[in-house]
Amino acid sequence: MKRTKNKKKIESRVRRKTGSVDKKRRENNELIRALRDFGIDPSGVKIKDTVDGGRGARLTSRPRRDEMEARGTFSGSRGGFGFVNIGEGSDVFIPEGRCGAAIDGDTVDIIYHTYMTSFGEEKTEGRVVKVSIPLRNTLVGTLEYERVGRYRRSKRRFVLIPDDAKISSVIYVRENMGALPGEKVAVKLLRRDNGRHECDVISVLGDPESREANYEAILIEAGIPLEFSDEELDYATRVASSPIDYENRVDLTGKVIFTIDGAGAKDLDDAVSISRRNDGWELGVHIADVSHYVTEKTPLDRCAMSRGTSVYFVDKVVPMLPEVISNGVCSLNAGEDKAALSLRVRLSDMGEIISAKIDKSVIKSRVRGVYSEVNLIFSGDADKLLLSKYRAVMPALSKMRELYSVLKSRAEARGMLGFEIPEPTILLDGDGYPVDIVKGERGIAERMIEQFMLIANEAVAGMLRERGIPCVYRIHEMPPEDKMRDFISYSKNLGLDIRGIFPESVSPDKLNALIAEAEERGVGAAISYLLLRSMAKAKYSDIPEGHFGLGLKNYCHFTSPIRRLSDLATHRIIHRVLLEGRNPAGYSSYARRAAAAATDRELSAVNAERRIEDLYKCLYMKEHIGEIYDATVSSCTGFGLFAELDNTVEGLVPLSEMPGYFVFDEKNMSIRSSGLVYRIGDRIQVRAAEVDLSRGKIRFELVLG
Repeated sequence: MKRTKNKKKIESRVRRKTGSVDKKRRENNELIRALRDFGIDPSGVKIKDTVDGGRGARLTSRPRRDEMEARGTFSGSRGGFGFVNIGEGSDVFIPEGRCGAAIDGDTVDIIYHTYMTSFGEEKTEGRVVKVSIPLRNTLVGTLEYERVGRYRRSKRRFVLIPDDAKISSVIYVRENMGALPGEKVAVKLLRRDNGRHECDVISVLGDPESREANYEAILIEAGIPLEFSDEELDYATRVASSPIDYENRVDLTGKVIFTIDGAGAKDLDDAVSISRRNDGWELGVHIADVSHYVTEKTPLDRCAMSRGTSVYFVDKVVPMLPEVISNGVCSLNAGEDKAALSLRVRLSDMGEIISAKIDKSVIKSRVRGVYSEVNLIFSGDADKLLLSKYRAVMPALSKMRELYSVLKSRAEARGMLGFEIPEPTILLDGDGYPVDIVKGERGIAERMIEQFMLIANEAVAGMLRERGIPCVYRIHEMPPEDKMRDFISYSKNLGLDIRGIFPESVSPDKLNALIAEAEERGVGAAISYLLLRSMAKAKYSDIPEGHFGLGLKNYCHFTSPIRRLSDLATHRIIHRVLLEGRNPAGYSSYARRAAAAATDRELSAVNAERRIEDLYKCLYMKEHIGEIYDATVSSCTGFGLFAELDNTVEGLVPLSEMPGYFVFDEKNMSIRSSGLVYRIGDRIQVRAAEVDLSRGKIRFELVLG
């Protein structure tokens, strides 16, 4: 009997010990998966330290002799640990339990040290000591109960399960505003404390599986206001009714000037004209004079500075300025006199800029051109009714097409990167739900207007820089060496010719040749996507540092002041300094502030636009669960492969759910088993398996023939 009891005790201890080992193994596996999510090799990370809190003996916030202080941006993970980017491509690993009160995106102060792995690699590890600049105090997620205590009658508390998987902190809810468990809510953080935060519900969004709740959640997180204040609306209405001052403007209403935009566009802020000269062309780019109505230190000025950009969602546009401005007085509607800034650029036969001149003008657009209609004219498929509409501008269209060919050749010669990522067009029914998704197509008309706007932006930036006038430049830095090194490795493993491509001094010409080869081999889309991810992000600056992607030394945004703060700021500087002769030094600070605000708001807008697009893709695929699709492998990672359908919808095939035993081959950027290999660009079949609306994620299953 006694022996039986002892045997049971031993078996119990073995089970507890086994359970503990299994738990640690699961934690370690979770860590390794998340490290690979960040693109970091997990072989050199001290796994043990991530479980026990890391350097447990060093509890003080005072640095030791082998430790350093730094400030950087914190990136969290669902595993409870994170990384802090301290600049120049350096990421410091922060173990679980050492992240303090940091949330993904915060600017934090850290103390860190370096150590050598058993492989002789130098690694960094640290701890957060202070959140210096919180990124956000508003979060969205699902409300759930957490029981406090061990017994059935114990008090229960509400907690928030954030939609953002990178937030692993426990977030307790103090005031729930009547929200029920399982409902999606928006909260305001009130107190942060070492991964245990407190918040109040500020908005009850409803069913987490509904379109409306997820849509509003994205807007709240992005901080995008949908409405204008009464003060902004009243001021906009007042200035929009003011008459045009013809006496102080060049009258161009007799010139053949017209707009070409998408069929659904309402804010028509750019028009074009052209004339042939003995030594080349004169291209006219006429932009709505928005800065005439949006002047300094007014409600509309503050509105533009705070919003930064219009935001284009699948089903609506959130304008930067009230509609009475953006779709009214500043929209270059056909047959109406409009105040404009007219840029006239003289170009050589080879498309080189000879000179440029800007005037305050009055224009009258002859035709409201539409891309699809102009493309039909160019292809020779336009009917008589369409040709009749464009009769007054047909000679101009012919000259424009000729100039486009010249400018296109010039752009290719200077090394403008020629890759394109197809944009989806999501078609909605009468209730606003997606019924189809197709790839957007760009014809000659779209590319022609794009080249005209590029030459206008280049001419304005060069003119202002030459005269020492402040400007909000659009800059694009060289690709980071580490990312370009990875891209070169990926391209080599795909069998592409990488000769002459060096990570420290990348040549756009060589990249274009690589893209062309990839197109021939059927992996053009995959290589373009990888290259785009390897690039630095374009941004705004008051310092002209060139645009790598366009191959230009001088570049700014001048052509869309209705929808971009950067363009509006450049227009104001042109008005005040170039045309009115004010002191340039007085606008240097304004250019710097506008550049910072435009960059910040652009990032928020692009992120929100992408998330709304992902939401609609999820809504569409939710109605097609179980269906089988042809797809292309777009990426391979340590946790699975991403597959993109022909309609641009992308989903994950998890490694753990692939049939058989598959592993990630990082060197060759592939996922392989003993008999199968999946590489970027491979064609496969997948089944739509699951949709997560809150996170905008789709899961696929691999279908084997």
